[in-house]
Amino acid sequence: MTVVPSMGELLKDSPKNWGKWGPDDEIGALNYLDAAQVMRGIRHVKQGKVHTLQVRMCDPAGDPVWPGRRGAERLMVFDEGSWHGDKAPQFPGGLHYADDFITAFLQGSTQYDALGHVWYDGVIYNGYDANSTIGGLTKASVLPIAEKGVVGRGILLDMARFRGKEALDKGETFTHEDLMACARAQGTEIEKRDVLLIRTGFISTFYKYGREKFYQDFVEPGLTHSAELVKWFQDMEIPNLVTDTIANEVTYDPASGVALPLHCALMRNLGVLFTEIVDLDPLGEDCAQDKQYTFLYAAAPLKVVSGTGAPVNPITIK
Repeated sequence: MTVVPSMGELLKDSPKNWGKWGPDDEIGALNYLDAAQVMRGIRHVKQGKVHTLQVRMCDPAGDPVWPGRRGAERLMVFDEGSWHGDKAPQFPGGLHYADDFITAFLQGSTQYDALGHVWYDGVIYNGYDANSTIGGLTKASVLPIAEKGVVGRGILLDMARFRGKEALDKGETFTHEDLMACARAQGTEIEKRDVLLIRTGFISTFYKYGREKFYQDFVEPGLTHSAELVKWFQDMEIPNLVTDTIANEVTYDPASGVALPLHCALMRNLGVLFTEIVDLDPLGEDCAQDKQYTFLYAAAPLKVVSGTGAPVNPITIK
């Protein structure tokens, strides 16, 4: 019987960026995206093509979310039917209007994780006490990320097309070396401080095959943990990992058996931003046609005070 190590044991020698940007830092590797990186991204705007990357919320087909969460639910408050009775508000001139609200997990759509979203051994990003999460994140919430915004050079790494598939299989893995090989096959290279957008095709299977098949024996495809991969992310100063999966990595690491170790090795320890549940299919199709895999990437999650994450509709401009 294989003994699964604790996260602390698995990552005991894993590097950290804590203190690199000062003791009060709450945005981690987002610090890499300075004005020079914004201008570098702008130089990759060649055609004026815009793609929005958020999956639809409140879709009649359902919303793909982490098992145990519910998709967003929308409820009408006012519509024309409200004026069929005599209890609706009356405005001079006879104005009628529609109004509605949603209930949703903050991480129940395309979203950014706060750096304080995951932790182990009682400590979150930058060495803050995990007790700072009680009742809401008073440290390393999504708010500082939202206030700064995320703008830089993005690169699409279409792992599904690279492997000749519509979508990667459940539990299918790849490494940073595979990412570099994919980039080369696309005729480009991953550069320092790039925002990495990795297309697996997995989210599209939710809509293609339905909820039941999507969640059956749920194990997502994705990156796997290794010391070499973590060091590569640190050396390449990657600010942001963006994928069309719910958790940005294979659900259970095949070597250690640990669940979601990259959330801890990259997000908690290095401060890499995670963006999840992203629709990359239209962008992937467009890049396959025009062979331009680099672009300006821009995103700003909602400014949710003390939030563990927040919805976002990222855009790419080619």
